[in-house]
Amino acid sequence: MRYLARNGIKIGLCLLAMSFSAIAQTSKYSDRNTLPEIGVVASDALSLDKEMLIGDAVMRQMRGGAPIIGDPVLDEYLQDLGNRLVVHADNTKFPFEFFWVNNDAINAFAFFGGHIGVHTGLIHNAKNESELASVLAHEISHVTQRHLARHMQAQQRATPLAIASILGGVLLAMADPQAGMAAISAGQAASAQMQIDYTRSNEQEADRIGIGMLYRAGFDPDAAASFFSTLLEQYRMVSRPPARLLSHPLTETRVADARARAGDFPPVRLRESISFHLAKARVMSRYTFNKKYSLEYYQDAVDRKKYVVREAAMYGLALALMRNEKIPEAAKVIDTLLNEDPDNLFYLDAATDLSLAMGKPQEATERLAPHLQLTPRNQVLALNQANALIAANENDKAVQLLKDLLLVHPDYEIAWQLLTEAYKNNKDFQGMHQSKAEVMALNGAYRRAVDELQFAYNFTADKHLDKQRIRARIKQLRDEEERLKRL
Repeated sequence: MRYLARNGIKIGLCLLAMSFSAIAQTSKYSDRNTLPEIGVVASDALSLDKEMLIGDAVMRQMRGGAPIIGDPVLDEYLQDLGNRLVVHADNTKFPFEFFWVNNDAINAFAFFGGHIGVHTGLIHNAKNESELASVLAHEISHVTQRHLARHMQAQQRATPLAIASILGGVLLAMADPQAGMAAISAGQAASAQMQIDYTRSNEQEADRIGIGMLYRAGFDPDAAASFFSTLLEQYRMVSRPPARLLSHPLTETRVADARARAGDFPPVRLRESISFHLAKARVMSRYTFNKKYSLEYYQDAVDRKKYVVREAAMYGLALALMRNEKIPEAAKVIDTLLNEDPDNLFYLDAATDLSLAMGKPQEATERLAPHLQLTPRNQVLALNQANALIAANENDKAVQLLKDLLLVHPDYEIAWQLLTEAYKNNKDFQGMHQSKAEVMALNGAYRRAVDELQFAYNFTADKHLDKQRIRARIKQLRDEEERLKRL
């Protein structure tokens, strides 16, 4: 399916790490001995409800300005991988949301409310799924241990100023990087030093908990040490290391500690994950490489058999052919892959795009229909089918399918965008403006969302129940905006 990659303001992860670290400052590492025990950590400094509210606010602003990728196939893979780890985490207080940032930096980051962002550069440089999972496990541990909130509790007097200044700086940085950095720096002016990201004790705790989580989820516990050893070796002689090493400083001792912790678990030998390599190929072919180099790279990989997983190289080639408008050649490759694995979502997604590119939307809907019968609310299948139905001018079916999907994925922006398009094609202007309002709200543009709802209200005629619903939604959005102003 067509995907959404925001190419607006590219926010380096060190910016986010620096901003949140100001909340997490402690003047001396010895303060870690005064931190509360896990269980009700930091509850008096930052309640779980408030943490979720702040996290939701930042996520909405990031959707509006950061280079977040809206790609159903990659989203499903990342969320599934993250969930496989989260079910083995302790002290989880809320659902986790994993998302991709279109940035070549080798990094991932966590912030309030269970939000974890992963740079495309991370999967590009990870050799296997366990290495990628090791970084996610580390970030999940920062969230479950509530490291940001724990530091805030240690500095309760500075907390109100920290939240106001730092959150404001982060959000400002979405629109103006220089101004945002100035605001963040001002918020840090009272600090004795500018620590980056979490304290040393937090990193050790996240390492320890993350490696245990990694093993319980069935991954190789050695992956954390192997991944960061590779990074250290690769950037040993570089003046500026990658963002991952800036926001999570590593030493030889820390790597050795990680290896020692992994040694507490039995060795794990895993087969290569095809899904990981397909996701990596998708990232590299669509986001990392330009279209010309992408085609050269994957054509050479297939021709000379320079790959870890054959199917991933072929899939990367098919995507590169599509980017270079070589549709028939791409279709041949995808047909071969589908014959081998007809239920693979990566292949079905590409096949849908190819059918639409060839002006055959009916072919796409017929191919997807039996898969949807088995998993009717799968986001990859539903979004691709809705996209194909809209192309086939079957907008009513698309609307119903998208409404069903939004019952379980209410924050999926692409679904709302497709719903807007379907309503527009049907000349249902009330529905069009209502769905546009939800897109605006997901991007934190509450006033524009209210404007769209007021436009929708003008098309309700004598539908009194619809009028009541729109008025209620307007009030809800205004209340949300007011709550954010009171943070």
